[in-house]
Amino acid sequence: MKYKSTRGKATNYTFEEAVLAGLSPDGGLFIPESIPQAPSDFLTKWASLSFQELALEVLSLYIDETEIPREDLQELVDRSYSTFRHKDITPLHQVKDGLYILELFHGPTFAFKDVALQFVGNLFEYFLKRKNAGIENSADRHKITVVGATSGDTGSAAIYGLRNKQDLEVFILFPTGRVSPIQEAQMTTVLDKNVHNVSVKGTFDDCQDIVKGLFANKDFMSKYNLGAVNSINWARILAQTVYYFHSYFSLLRSLNITPGSEEAKKIHITYSVPTGNFGDILAGYYAHQMGLPTSKLLVATNANDILYRFFCSGVCEKNVGEDGGVHETLSPAMDIVVSSNFERLLFYLARDAAVDASVPESEKDAKAGEIVNGWMVDLKQKGRFDTGAQVLAEAKRIFDAGHVSDEETLATIREYSFPEEASQAPYVMDPHTAVGVTAAHTIEPKTDSHNVVIALSTAHPAKFSEAVERAVKDQEGVQFEEFFKKVSPKEFDGLMTAERRVTLIPRAEEALVIEVIEKEIGN
Repeated sequence: MKYKSTRGKATNYTFEEAVLAGLSPDGGLFIPESIPQAPSDFLTKWASLSFQELALEVLSLYIDETEIPREDLQELVDRSYSTFRHKDITPLHQVKDGLYILELFHGPTFAFKDVALQFVGNLFEYFLKRKNAGIENSADRHKITVVGATSGDTGSAAIYGLRNKQDLEVFILFPTGRVSPIQEAQMTTVLDKNVHNVSVKGTFDDCQDIVKGLFANKDFMSKYNLGAVNSINWARILAQTVYYFHSYFSLLRSLNITPGSEEAKKIHITYSVPTGNFGDILAGYYAHQMGLPTSKLLVATNANDILYRFFCSGVCEKNVGEDGGVHETLSPAMDIVVSSNFERLLFYLARDAAVDASVPESEKDAKAGEIVNGWMVDLKQKGRFDTGAQVLAEAKRIFDAGHVSDEETLATIREYSFPEEASQAPYVMDPHTAVGVTAAHTIEPKTDSHNVVIALSTAHPAKFSEAVERAVKDQEGVQFEEFFKKVSPKEFDGLMTAERRVTLIPRAEEALVIEVIEKEIGN
């Protein structure tokens, strides 16, 4: 399996090259040369596999054994998920008839990013150890400087995946005051020498633009050998495809239905995914394209609804206004204007619906890359692009979208924390998960024994205690501190008062970040 760019100019990259580069030299994102199909008998062959066993099978379809031998890949998978607190890694929890929650927060930092970044951290280490085998002189060793931007959970997950790893330095940029207190504490209380937190006065999009600028700076990138942990890194998307397959088999087991049977074929699953940078739901798209039975992928957005508006109109248009049009919401990890991973989907939509039918098959990828590049230039220069009716129709074959307000988010947290139905057990969720569940309500009339919604839960509610408190504080008879003690994990005890290390930057300027990186690595 080789990898290519969404912009069409970079091709024939190995998995290792794509992972270590992060961003393609032509400004695009890496995607596989083709999307592999799951084995014809996967519905029965994979049905009883554990998460780790399933991960090995899925990852092997994208990683040649000549690059990572199967036994090495198995060891990487086992090590990556040994840090999770639940035996199923990503358990499926039924909250009521027709609605299930896929809990993705059982990793070290209590967020879905752990599923990918524990694996990515071990991948970086694996590649570095192989490159540095037999090299003792530190000056001669191959090193990686990881630079990432976070709206909250990516930062801590990356830090926990990369901390104290030899020959790796990690710099995480986050917008000052725009991540939750717990998220900031999880990042800044990690004092390992190779971990550097940078608080930037601005928005997540500002941080993300700085990171993209650093990767586009060829001299700087070469000097410090930059590596990416944001979801622009293909390995993150790949790792996340696994839990879609795992959830499907978990659902059928819970319903006592045999995979591949006629009864299984009657089950129609919609995945409702709280969406910011588009990586989580993109993994679902790849799983669907590989053959996973999926009816719809529901893009659940908050007030930062550029994706919702695209799936309604085919037009991708930035909001305008203060802070680049970013609205501050109760679900801050989704407070994003430009979703980087959306470009990967746009490539497939362009190839399948925008490239003229007369173009030879051998030239379609290059032509799709040209179209995507034009769209991205228009977005940057004009703030919008219009893909046209054919592309929108192609997108809506599998995607739908919902837009959720903060008021609706709070109402959903409250509704499920204190259900009216005696048969429904209380379930406390974080605001991002609530966005996904609320969006799912829009299709709930269709849910029955054969129509199921699986909403992805991206973070533990304790990471967003302020939003949960706002939702439940007026509930009669509720003392929030007592209520939340039952929810909050013991790992958070003392976190808010622990020693911290962070560098503050007063303006969102690339030059200021370069100064920090050069100073820290120089030390």
